[in-house]
Amino acid sequence: MSQSKPLSLRRNFSWTFIGNAIYAACQWGMIVLIAKLGSPEMVGQFTLGFAITAPVVMFTNLNLKAVQATDAKREFVFNDYFSLRLISTLLALLVIGAITLTSGYRWETSLVVLIVGLAKAIESISDILYGLIQQHERMDRIAISLIIRGLLSLLLLAIGIYVSGNILWGVAGFVIAWAVVLVSYDIPNGVLILKGTSQIKPRWCLKKLVKLISLCLPLGFVMMLISLNANVPRYFIDQYLGERELGIFAATAYLMVMGTMVVNALGESASPRLAKYYFVGDAVAFRNLLLKLVGIAFLLGMTGILGSFFAGRQILTLLYRPEYGEQTNLFVCLMIAAGIGYISSFLGYGMTAARYFRVQIPLFIIVTSVLAMGCFKLIPVKGLLGAAISLIAGAIVQAIISFGVVFHALHKLKRPTNSKENL
Repeated sequence: MSQSKPLSLRRNFSWTFIGNAIYAACQWGMIVLIAKLGSPEMVGQFTLGFAITAPVVMFTNLNLKAVQATDAKREFVFNDYFSLRLISTLLALLVIGAITLTSGYRWETSLVVLIVGLAKAIESISDILYGLIQQHERMDRIAISLIIRGLLSLLLLAIGIYVSGNILWGVAGFVIAWAVVLVSYDIPNGVLILKGTSQIKPRWCLKKLVKLISLCLPLGFVMMLISLNANVPRYFIDQYLGERELGIFAATAYLMVMGTMVVNALGESASPRLAKYYFVGDAVAFRNLLLKLVGIAFLLGMTGILGSFFAGRQILTLLYRPEYGEQTNLFVCLMIAAGIGYISSFLGYGMTAARYFRVQIPLFIIVTSVLAMGCFKLIPVKGLLGAAISLIAGAIVQAIISFGVVFHALHKLKRPTNSKENL
């Protein structure tokens, strides 16, 4: 097979699913490992590091990967995306440093946040290369990168914690893992894709950069708000209940990732195809593919809800420790929020493929506001269960508004052609 020939949607999904499955399992393994070898407080520190850095990085990343992958007109070249990513990554590091130094956290927690910030910066460079590969519909290469990165980071985290008994050395281990994969695998793959057309180097064209920023800035706000949606409960839990309760909540909530893994695999695989359908005005193909994705989301959600309801205590006790098994009601509520969120995520992929970027800003401002208000009111009263109820409320609002935007986007298309796409 040609080194640059696109794979079929079915093969791209298969590769993406496998890659994301193994990577998510490794990330989950990190939580399990810290819970088993350490304490809920250590899980809380680890989680807080990502909760603080993720919104910053998601904003400065500007969702360039999705914009690049759905650039059906080839309006920008890779060098434009790469230049902007270098600038935004440096900005992210500066902001994370400023937040950490002014936050008043214990020195150990502050160091964890800074090291996680460095890891996220390395990930940002890999991410822009993933966008290039995704644009050429070669999800197999991204999948292999994720597999290597996940396994190596889990191994080095385990060694760091086991040898030192300290979360700092464990976090440092997966920073090294991510850097090794970037240099030894991701960059060579980018070079292979661009062979004969361009090089992996920045192109400092001010006109192009300004135009790209103007296009992507709304998505940067959207991705930041999406990240805040996931992390707002963590901020309130840390403030009101402390690092131990945060660790328990984070470990329980991480089981939502199994469904998110499938959603991301399908969404990323289908995004270029959805964008092409919308670009040529083929409403039938766009709608049918999106409906299939939403149907899968519904099935995933129901599976999680039923599993948590009938076997929640056993699952949490087996995976973590007995104190986690006491959170059965929390587990069920989180699975309800996850199921609704899966549907919203696919609708979000549809909006992005249709290039509906700006409308997502008020959408997620509303969702984040509902979530924050819920956490503010409910967590002091109901504890961790209040956080889960707030997530359900936010997910419902997001699903309703997202459906309205996608419906409007479809209504604007021309009369469709008879095109079919099978998953």
